[in-house]
Amino acid sequence: MFKKTTITIVVCLQVLIAAAQLCTNPGQTPVTATLVCGSSTFIQSTVQFCGQTNIPVPCNDGNIYQNLNPNFYRMACYSPGTLGFTIVPADAVADYNWQLFDVTNTNPEDIFTNANLLVACNWSGELGETGASLDGTLLNVCKGSGQPLFSKMPDLVQGHTYLLMVSNGSGTGGTYELTFTGGTASITDNVDPQVMAARINCDATAVTVRFNKELTCSSLAPDGSDFSISGGIVITGLDPGDCSSPFGSDSVTLTLAQPLPFGNYTLTIQNGSDGNSVMDVCSRSILIGTNIAFSSGPVQPTPLDSVYPVGCKPGFIELIFDKPIRCNSIAADGSDFTISGPQAVTITGIGSVTCNNLLKTRIVRLQLSSPITIGGTYAIQLTTGTDGNTLIDECGLPTAPGSAVSFTAVDTVSAKFTYAPAATCQDNIVAFQHTGSALNNTLSWSFGTNNNSTISNPVINFNNPGQYTVQLTVSNSICTDVQKVILNLDNKLKADFKGPDFACPGDVVQFINTSSGAADLTLWNFGNGNNSSLPTPPPQLYISSNPGETSYTVQLIAGNAALGCRDTISKIIRVPANCRIEVPTAFTPNNDGRNDFLFPLNAYTVADLDFRVYNRFGELVFLSRNFTGKWDGLFKGKAQATGVFVWILSYTDPQTKQKIMKKGTSLLLR
Repeated sequence: MFKKTTITIVVCLQVLIAAAQLCTNPGQTPVTATLVCGSSTFIQSTVQFCGQTNIPVPCNDGNIYQNLNPNFYRMACYSPGTLGFTIVPADAVADYNWQLFDVTNTNPEDIFTNANLLVACNWSGELGETGASLDGTLLNVCKGSGQPLFSKMPDLVQGHTYLLMVSNGSGTGGTYELTFTGGTASITDNVDPQVMAARINCDATAVTVRFNKELTCSSLAPDGSDFSISGGIVITGLDPGDCSSPFGSDSVTLTLAQPLPFGNYTLTIQNGSDGNSVMDVCSRSILIGTNIAFSSGPVQPTPLDSVYPVGCKPGFIELIFDKPIRCNSIAADGSDFTISGPQAVTITGIGSVTCNNLLKTRIVRLQLSSPITIGGTYAIQLTTGTDGNTLIDECGLPTAPGSAVSFTAVDTVSAKFTYAPAATCQDNIVAFQHTGSALNNTLSWSFGTNNNSTISNPVINFNNPGQYTVQLTVSNSICTDVQKVILNLDNKLKADFKGPDFACPGDVVQFINTSSGAADLTLWNFGNGNNSSLPTPPPQLYISSNPGETSYTVQLIAGNAALGCRDTISKIIRVPANCRIEVPTAFTPNNDGRNDFLFPLNAYTVADLDFRVYNRFGELVFLSRNFTGKWDGLFKGKAQATGVFVWILSYTDPQTKQKIMKKGTSLLLR
């Protein structure tokens, strides 16, 4: 029986583990991620059991982090800023975690191996709603109870692509809502889809249509009925092109019933047989009736067409061709091209080329030996490569050497800065200087105070000594750099010390120097005839010179000799004639200024004082735990009549540290 039970458990575990690996539904893998368009709310109705792959995290806590029962969401950044979102589970005790990756120009599956793709995460062990918001203070939250459920909103870079993984750590199915809200970055593509160009193929039996952005392949009618061509030209089918991108394809090829005669034509967008026009990932259609003119004539060689917009410090350049280029005509070492411009640029080879099943491509990536960091206009020129030819297009026509195309790069930016405290002991003044170029750049300083600045060389007066985080962000239209330092400021000279307010005759009194700032001069006057120039002075003795109480003024002067400044502080220490603690046997609360209160006398230095007064009925009429507390003869706001009251006093002797309790009576006289 034991063996049978054991085998059954193992089999069940194997089934569960196997089921956990079956991530076949849309959105369950990085490659099939759900596309995000704007601030839409996604309602995930079920959480399927899948995924058990380790995820690299910035947590050195010995825990294992995995994509348990995940859903992935892919988004692009169209204007820079912060990303805010909330994940609200229907089950308030569900444990949802998340991690955000930057997958720009990378294989999405690399998130499982490349720790550099991480942008932010939250693996808090707490249950319930999670996300990234203004309430978050940490960009990365690791596992553990008590960890915050909301992370700081991460910064997104314009032109980058991001992948959000939502993981169900509780291992149970359930519904949750994912809403993108609160951030300043735009993940909404505000560019409407448009037709860019149309051209005939080599034998005039097909027309290739290019768009300004990718269109979803599912919106394209296979019979090509989303398009019409003037002159009664019959379209018999449509090839959607490369649909491997989750954003769709940026070109389609229309098959014609017969070769297109030489002449001028118009291609028009219309509703297809599938009931819609062509659409982008945000479900925006090209306007019905949109048209573009093209011609059919003698086939011409393909020129260098255009360059994909470059980002910050580009390490490669992508050429985009209107007509496909034969892959075997591209020299692998990049010798078909040269680049000239403000910075010397060396091409080291051709990056990974995606060739279609006909071994043709419209995109050629030029790998550079080092990133372009100097802004300006650059020219790419075609030459005869080491393979003995230039580029050859799909029609077999070579592009002539000397064909050129230009692109513009921007200067990289630097947020490096220096700082120097001012030579003063009156204020915490610091002068900052941005050491990078400020030309056409935007500067944003934060100083850990309410003072911010956008100039290159701000001078800031920090009102109080302490620790301040200073950050400079420098950006232009493409590049952003951030530098920060932590300043510990104590320039401002302030004299101060700690000591008791009271002392008993003969007590040893120690004063502690707590002055701040650049003090190199110390002068003490203890009021008892003694002086000192030591930062930590020797202990002092005080006596009472009269039957009552004697007050001594203790003065400290802190200064800086080189800067010629000083600060002075004085405090009073009171010394009674003695510290014998007694409670008067009588008092007269008639407001004549004499014996108006009942309280323990000379209890200046005791600890844990507790003084209670009771009436003849055993009612507590007064309680004080401070030697300054005094009974004025009132109980519940009413003056008590003449009579005897019982008191109980307890305290800890400051010298012997023993607990002492005393009892007695006092007469209230009216």
